[in-house]
Amino acid sequence: MAQQGRYRILMAKAGLDGHDRGVKVVSRALRDAGMEVIYTGLHQTPEQVVRAAIDEDVDAVGLSLLSGAHMTIFPRILDLLRQEGGGDILLFGGGTIPEDDVLTLKQMGVAELFTPGASTVDIVDWVRAHVGRPTEASAGR
Repeated sequence: MAQQGRYRILMAKAGLDGHDRGVKVVSRALRDAGMEVIYTGLHQTPEQVVRAAIDEDVDAVGLSLLSGAHMTIFPRILDLLRQEGGGDILLFGGGTIPEDDVLTLKQMGVAELFTPGASTVDIVDWVRAHVGRPTEASAGR
């Protein structure tokens, strides 16, 4: 886990979504802010994402989804993290996600969701402020 402020963040693209520009921009911003970033690459299954998160002992997973499968993939990753002993790993993400779905996913335990237009400064600041702290949704796990 994070030592002396150096966070390990796994950035992932799950499902059939092949658009990776945004996840690469966010990954670079996190890296430039002093965080260790592991990028899984395109077309990962939720199982692959969770296995990598556990194996790499990350503090957080950042998931990018533009395919419309957010209501399937985010909950699956949350469930797998809990099943595999990674319930303390913070899950955040971004993509084209309708506001109503953002609220539902947060209630399920996704810590934060950034939609198009979010600044990398805001994302970095949010990660710094929240990694290692239990979210309201995860406190009841």
